[in-house]
Amino acid sequence: MLACLLAPSALANAQRPAPAAPVRQYIAVDSPVVAITHVRVIDGTGAPAREDQTLVIQNGTIGAVGNAATTSVPAGAMVIDGTGKSVIPGLVMVHEHLFYPTGPGVYANLSESFTRLYLAGGVTSMRTGGNMNGFGEIGVKRDIDAWKKPGPWIDNTAPYLEGPGLGLDQVHELTGAEDARRLVNYWADAGATSFKAYMHITRDELGAAVKEAHKRGLKVTGHLCSVTYREAATLGIDDLEHGFFASSDFVTDKKPDECPGAKVPASLVALDPGGDAARALIADLVTHHVALTSTLTIFETFVPGRPLPPGLEVLEPQLKAQFEQRKATTDRNAQSPYVTVFPKMQAMELAFARAGGLLLAGTDPTGGGGVIPGYSNQHALELLVEGGFTPVEAIRIGTLNGATFLGRADRVGSIATGKQADLVLVTGDPSTRIADVRNVQLVFKQGVGYDPAKLVESVKGKVGLF
Repeated sequence: MLACLLAPSALANAQRPAPAAPVRQYIAVDSPVVAITHVRVIDGTGAPAREDQTLVIQNGTIGAVGNAATTSVPAGAMVIDGTGKSVIPGLVMVHEHLFYPTGPGVYANLSESFTRLYLAGGVTSMRTGGNMNGFGEIGVKRDIDAWKKPGPWIDNTAPYLEGPGLGLDQVHELTGAEDARRLVNYWADAGATSFKAYMHITRDELGAAVKEAHKRGLKVTGHLCSVTYREAATLGIDDLEHGFFASSDFVTDKKPDECPGAKVPASLVALDPGGDAARALIADLVTHHVALTSTLTIFETFVPGRPLPPGLEVLEPQLKAQFEQRKATTDRNAQSPYVTVFPKMQAMELAFARAGGLLLAGTDPTGGGGVIPGYSNQHALELLVEGGFTPVEAIRIGTLNGATFLGRADRVGSIATGKQADLVLVTGDPSTRIADVRNVQLVFKQGVGYDPAKLVESVKGKVGLF
């Protein structure tokens, strides 16, 4: 249990968030001044953890952070004993979704349950990596920003920029470059703040979309196939999704503007991740300042023999059983290319970061299911460490790197005096044991502390319904 002392404060009249009733039921800490004492601080910069610190939150911002012996606790502060605990920045994840596969070729809007799960898992800022819900996601962001609903700050991606070939009724098919320009402007006017190109877009359409988005100060990412990573970098794309799993650059007979489908994983099976071709592509992306989003959590579900992903118990029972059946089928496929490809792509993500590239983290709760918001964001950091990053490097990738890409690093993504108090209090020491990021005790967003257990309990067994 947290040892707390609540008392009035002289700062109570300062401007602070005013959560509505639907939000207040999930709040555990709502005091204008909070002091977390004797806590370990892992600041998100990649620096070593600092032991026995006091962190003071004042009206939604970090008022002070320093050695517990010399950092004063303000009079009237609510005091939380952080002994045996660590505080990290709120996670900033950049390939998230507010929809989930609920049937063949159908993706349901689960924005209500997903936003609660993201927050419960420590995600205080996120970018949606594609939109199946149109105005619904923009409305959800508006309500969260107004403190009418609990959830992270959201960078809303518009509906996908995709050409013919995907075959989903929920996705518009582009008819050319002018159509791409039209959609960018339409959705930017409607409130979208990012764009995502998809697997069957042409180079002309992608180039037009990038130029139009950049005119408005907005960024474009891509889960590509028909366009190679090199081509996209030349066209000015800002980010590429799924690490190198979606790179069609290594398909020897790749045709312009055509997605080679199953040839992509086959080409990655044959790829030497430390060879000249891989190193040359990494160098090209770094030169063009293209960020890369790691989404190891979704690809892990394609690898036979990997453990069941965390958080399945929150799913509606039929969806849980549906994923478990698919996982059993995957586990029987010992010839899956992902047995070879998964560790290779982990190695390439590490090489990209070591070469100076901006590596980001996301989870992509789509595919065949099983990737559960919040739980998967924590697990994403575990998979980065499995791939060769140190725990503090993985935490930086999941916090400050994401904030840097989103242009919000002056406010969130690291722990420093004057920054917004988006923080996660966990039991244990994730700087030495990354799995401790799962032990979330409190999630602070703008200094308001949420109870993760209450957020999870509100949707447990019902994720898939709303």
